[in-house]
Amino acid sequence: MHTQAVAARASEASAAVSEGDRDLLVAAAWLHDIGYAPELRDTGFHPLDGARHLEALGAPSRLVRLVAHHSGAVYEAEQRGLSAELDAYEREDSPVLDALIYADMTTGPAGQSFDFDHRIDEILVRYEPGSEVHNAISKARSYLGAAVERTRSRLAGQPT
Repeated sequence: MHTQAVAARASEASAAVSEGDRDLLVAAAWLHDIGYAPELRDTGFHPLDGARHLEALGAPSRLVRLVAHHSGAVYEAEQRGLSAELDAYEREDSPVLDALIYADMTTGPAGQSFDFDHRIDEILVRYEPGSEVHNAISKARSYLGAAVERTRSRLAGQPT
């Protein structure tokens, strides 16, 4: 349910990216959590496992890199000791990555529409203090919030 809702939110936010990047944004939203699939589990870090799987399938490089770096993955990679492995996938700081973060960080685990602070708080409650995810989200909060705000600003600047 979460993935479908994130993809729908990405589609709604697609006006924040160039017309040529809209399909890429929605595809990345559909695939952002593919690394959670048990049969793809290698490192146990879903952005990296998902990116490696997509790369092995010959997926476009930008799609692979967006999946690898969705929602501040660099912060969790650091917590897990997987920074070097994630660094194999260059992060693009772009409206597309911002909009992917926006879509994921405004959608709850059951597909609910959340504001950013509610979503972050939900993650922090769901993951035990001291866990990799809790620590990473705590450190990533300002980075993620900035991406959400940039996307909102881009959407506000679009003709309706």
